[in-house]
Amino acid sequence: MGVFKRAILSVAALSALSVAALAADTDGSPESMMGLYVRGDIGWSQLEWSGGNDDGVWALGAGIGANLTDQLRTDLRLDYGGSYSIGGGRDMGVTTLTGNLYFDIPTNTMFTPYVGAGLGYGWGSVDGGSDRDGLAMALMAGAGFDMTDNLTLDVGYRFRDVITSGADPREHQLLIGLRYGF
Repeated sequence: MGVFKRAILSVAALSALSVAALAADTDGSPESMMGLYVRGDIGWSQLEWSGGNDDGVWALGAGIGANLTDQLRTDLRLDYGGSYSIGGGRDMGVTTLTGNLYFDIPTNTMFTPYVGAGLGYGWGSVDGGSDRDGLAMALMAGAGFDMTDNLTLDVGYRFRDVITSGADPREHQLLIGLRYGF
């Protein structure tokens, strides 16, 4: 495994450990756990790839995160988009593990728009070899709608790119999901 891959995986592991450390500092009371959340997303992903046909498929994702302040939050997400039909009887699935940072734009209402960016590692698995993996980046924009004190409906757009030595698999995704805060 190359130095670059080790560095990315180390950053991802440290992000996960920092969220776990925040969780360990809680005493179990609702007030001490207010910053932690889990999330799940589903949506539509459109592949844009010069290495084969473009295609659209369902996308899934999950993560764990923490609210750092009233406007800043972070999470570690594992996301899957695929199986894209890329031509020649081949399919490709794209998976990423990213650490993300979001800025929630205060509105003092139940509606909170946000922007965000993420960095991590991605895998583009192609049937019959020629896999594409490398640095993954994501740019997000959307809005959260408070459904209860602990449950937020998240609707957003994400651009995801896995930077490889050849043609980069790029995705445009429309996602809807839930964030549950502790």
